[in-house]
Amino acid sequence: MLRFVVRRLLLLVPILLGLSILVFLWIRNLPGGPAIALLGERATPETIAQINRQYGLDEPLPVQYWRYLKKISTAEFGESTRTRRPVVEEFKERFPATIELAVAAGLFAVIIGIPLGFLAAKRYQGVLDHTSLVLSLVGISTPIFFLALILKYIFAVKLGLLPSVGRIGILIEIDHPTNFYTLDALLAGDIGAFVDVGKHLVLPAIALGSIPLAIIARITRAAVLDVQNEDYVRTARAKGLAPFTVDQRHVLRNAMLPISTIIGLQVGLLLSGAVLTETVFAFPGIGSWLVEAIKNRDYPVIQGGVLFVAVIVVFVNLLVDLSYAILNPRIRLS
Repeated sequence: MLRFVVRRLLLLVPILLGLSILVFLWIRNLPGGPAIALLGERATPETIAQINRQYGLDEPLPVQYWRYLKKISTAEFGESTRTRRPVVEEFKERFPATIELAVAAGLFAVIIGIPLGFLAAKRYQGVLDHTSLVLSLVGISTPIFFLALILKYIFAVKLGLLPSVGRIGILIEIDHPTNFYTLDALLAGDIGAFVDVGKHLVLPAIALGSIPLAIIARITRAAVLDVQNEDYVRTARAKGLAPFTVDQRHVLRNAMLPISTIIGLQVGLLLSGAVLTETVFAFPGIGSWLVEAIKNRDYPVIQGGVLFVAVIVVFVNLLVDLSYAILNPRIRLS
């Protein structure tokens, strides 16, 4: 197992290096350029040339990339051109919100999606099976922003049951030492604040988790249908094992291989920032942060934020590989 982990970690080095090159070149080819973004209305050919000299933007690309690589290796991503704050600090403030939303959406998708897909497979061609297929198709085909607006209209505007924007009520005052509002509320011993934070998570988590839920349900159904006809499952049933034991030990465990892959990929996408969901619900996470940076041509934030997101997705894929090795020991030898 240790050799498997070491091999996977070594493979991350060229992947992360390639990502840094792609992000670097992409930022350098965006229209306008960092100098114009910094100067705004004061941009003239002379001032643009001065800024380019000051930040080394007039040097050859290999020289610029080497300087950029040395900086990011020490977690130095520069300052936002809009707020004049370090990019790392802004990321630390925003990322906890995205983690909370991604975890809530992921739990919603997994807790409902796996049982729904499993029961649909066990009742193949039945009413539940057909219903789950229809619901999954609807979930996949419904745009997130449209579902988000519908949820806001029903549960926030019409029924008034849940809040529609933000992470916490404006009248609630608690310290945020971790920027994980659920954890901060628990540390402060404020149950009311904890409940309020949970209410703010419900609607965006449902909107964000709808597509992953549909995908997980479909993959679970297909995986269970494939596994339950295998010889070892029929043998287990012939031995007289209880149906629950067969389903738990032989069917579901082996079906979890493709399911874990899909869950990992979906969680990686959720952690990379839900742009539409965070925008509709005014949720201050990574997605809305990058949208603001693009609107303001805040190149240091765009460069650092995109690289952060890419690294997160890469490491989530690593965790998926590790989960594969745990579920199927034969993969450790590959």
